[in-house]
Amino acid sequence: MKKIFKIIGIVVLVLVIVLAVSPFLFRGKLEDLLKETINNNLNAQVEWSSLDLSLFRSFPDATVIVNDFTVINNAPFAGDKLASGKEIRIEMGVTQLFKNTADEPIAIDALSLLEANVHLQVDSLGNANYDIVKETPTTETTTEESSEPFVFNLQEYSLIDSKIIYDDRSTQTHLELTEVNHTGSGDFSAIESELDTKTHAVVSFDYGGTHYLDGHDLDLEAVIQMELEKQKYTFKENLAKINELPLEFNGFIELLEDGNLMDLSFKTPSSDFKNFLALIPKEYRANLDGVETSGDFRVSGIIKGKTTETSIPNLDIEIMSNNASFKYPDLPKRMNNINIDVKIKNDTGITELTYIEINDLRFKIDQDTFTAKGTLKNLMGNMLVNLDLDGALDLGNIDKVYPLNLDQPLQGRLVADVVTSFDMNAVEKQQYQNIKSAGNATLSDFTYSTPELPNPIAIQNADVSFKTGNIALNSFAATSGTSDINATGSIENLIPFVMSKEDLKGRFDVTSKVFNLDDFATTTATTTATTSGTIQASTSESDTAVQIPDFLDASVNFNAEKVIYDGLELTNTKGSVTIANEQASLSNLNSGIFGGAAGLSGSVTTRDGTPTFNMTVDLSSIDIDRSFKELEMLQGLAPIAKALQGALNTKIQLQGQLDDNFSPILSTISGDAFAEILTADVDADKMPLLNLLSQKLDFINLDDLKLDKLKTSLTFNDGQVAVKPFDFNVKGINVQVSGGHSFTNEMNYTLNLDLPAKYLGGDVSGLLSKLTDAEKESIHIDVPVSLSGNFTAPKVDLNLKAATTALTNQIIEIQKQRAKNKVEDKLTDVLGGLLGGNKSTPNTTETDSTTTDTQTPQNTTTTPKAEDAIKDVATGILGGLFGKKKTTKETVKDTVN
Repeated sequence: MKKIFKIIGIVVLVLVIVLAVSPFLFRGKLEDLLKETINNNLNAQVEWSSLDLSLFRSFPDATVIVNDFTVINNAPFAGDKLASGKEIRIEMGVTQLFKNTADEPIAIDALSLLEANVHLQVDSLGNANYDIVKETPTTETTTEESSEPFVFNLQEYSLIDSKIIYDDRSTQTHLELTEVNHTGSGDFSAIESELDTKTHAVVSFDYGGTHYLDGHDLDLEAVIQMELEKQKYTFKENLAKINELPLEFNGFIELLEDGNLMDLSFKTPSSDFKNFLALIPKEYRANLDGVETSGDFRVSGIIKGKTTETSIPNLDIEIMSNNASFKYPDLPKRMNNINIDVKIKNDTGITELTYIEINDLRFKIDQDTFTAKGTLKNLMGNMLVNLDLDGALDLGNIDKVYPLNLDQPLQGRLVADVVTSFDMNAVEKQQYQNIKSAGNATLSDFTYSTPELPNPIAIQNADVSFKTGNIALNSFAATSGTSDINATGSIENLIPFVMSKEDLKGRFDVTSKVFNLDDFATTTATTTATTSGTIQASTSESDTAVQIPDFLDASVNFNAEKVIYDGLELTNTKGSVTIANEQASLSNLNSGIFGGAAGLSGSVTTRDGTPTFNMTVDLSSIDIDRSFKELEMLQGLAPIAKALQGALNTKIQLQGQLDDNFSPILSTISGDAFAEILTADVDADKMPLLNLLSQKLDFINLDDLKLDKLKTSLTFNDGQVAVKPFDFNVKGINVQVSGGHSFTNEMNYTLNLDLPAKYLGGDVSGLLSKLTDAEKESIHIDVPVSLSGNFTAPKVDLNLKAATTALTNQIIEIQKQRAKNKVEDKLTDVLGGLLGGNKSTPNTTETDSTTTDTQTPQNTTTTPKAEDAIKDVATGILGGLFGKKKTTKETVKDTVN
């Protein structure tokens, strides 16, 4: 007995060792085989992070696990990801590992995909990204012995927590399955067998731009009879659920070479009206427990025929309800008289000729009845729409009959009596004359409110008339916060706007007594960083932003008695605004502001996220003090103007970015400006710079500064302002200004003062004493003054030494000229005497002719003073010719003395 247990133990040990070692022996073989199979059969790039082989997990089967796989398309979808997933699990008999794949294929018994993402695409030309199987060339040498390396003798398969998207641009079809969990068990190796399947998924389905399913839950339990040779699949004992709507269906699908043949029928197993409520997508559907219903709801249909590239099966689907009602237990009102008679049909097999008949669609809440009927033909082609809407509805009753979980409750009253007929080509090509409409619709006492808006928009009345090619807005009156709006006009494309999401086009005349832009600033939550480094949403702070609607293509003529913008008040504002592509273009905008007038033209856009503007601003006779206090931009352009009292004209051309309040961000703006001061007095106490200048330049009294009619130009860019040089005068002192500053008030200016010498006072009194009064008045010197620092903490550099040196040089020049003139006069007298001239001396007198007719003879002899002067000059001349020449300074000194 001991030997027997010993032998069994040895066998078990050997088996365990073999099971443990086998993965290392066969993993490389399987991985090479997989790569070879993929390269031989698929036109795509297939990769995975690792491949594992285990003999323990599903013994006596072997388990192969491919981890983190991706399938990347080649052209024409190069770089697109066809499929990816966390795991592919393959199970096969252990004996399959010992096969020679050259002689016989490996049989796979089970296949499972975990967290797979599959994206199937068909482009507008009909190319499919899943068509990646290489074509196998057929040759005469092909023999029956050729075989595939793998065969699928599946007994079960599964798809777990996966997602499948089918996007066909050629037919405008979009199918999305999420949260997919699907299992199937059967025998794929048999000619005929039954496949037992269970499926759960969330389904969204769009066709031709219409949402037929949107986040609907789908549960399906189906037993399918498989005839693999004929590729025919017959549904037996089948039950599907769309949301909570149950559907029984039967029939078959047969795969043919040129398409699919199908004969399917379905119906609701019961007629309870709860079936209709169950169709509502789950995000809008409330709990149906306790809901009282009456009447019925039935869905039935037949899909029969052949699907090919050019045709679809015939359709006959009915959705019916008769005199139904429902009431939720916690809500006060009931919806009554619900009638539904809708048919979806196709009698020809031609895709474009699918149509919907709305024979009756009505309901009643209290005394309000709303009805609709019409047809939608050629659903898959140029859809033809005929609709008749008639009735009244108190919007406040909607959430009293059905729990909608709205952010803000609805209120208001809608009354409509409208008939419309059009085709989608007319909508898409903007052929409004082909959109035939008639009737009226009114909306009153309607309030629209969202958390993003600081104030609800209350529409007191909106009255619209429908006519072919035009929709007239007869009246519109609304308020929001402190703002009021009254409008009339026309809407060109209300139906295209609703049907195909085109921009809303219109022409409007708007009037308002008060229009405050802050009433329409949208609010967005901000985020703040905590000390731990995490990001949290702030509940106390918010950003506001005025966003230009992206769906508007409209022009507006407006007239507002008062417009409030960023704290500014504009009066009697008139102008035109054209809005398109998230851009507002202003023209001929005129208003009163700061005691004067403003004109604006230009554009503002929010298209690229950050609002930008390009604007020309023309301000006439505005109050300098008020405008520079309230406009940050003007403060940045000319900070010193805060010390001025008076009126100003200015024209500014600028562009840059706006903040969320539509105020210019100074560091981003660029442009140029021209300003003319009409009248201005200076209050030096309001500007530290002027106070400091007054101290440094004690010879200037800023009270005498008059800037009337002063004109200047400047340019600005990258936060820097450059001022074109300009002049002004202070009591005979001409001042030239040049330089610039930054929007952060850093200065770099030079003041060149053309200063009369007399203003220097005691600093140069010794020099000035040598001049006559006339000479003192005529002498001007340049006094350079450098301004740096900033306007609140300025630095003033006054170079009086250079001014004194310049004055000294001028006085020396005057003295030189004075000495030269004396010498020339004396020399003229001497030469006149030597040459015998009878020039009269300064002492010569003349007798007035009225006194006597006789004249005293001229004294031809020179006075002693004249003789001395002649000697001095002669000595200077002879000394220069024969002896040492005096220096210029000595000559000037002698002459002055």
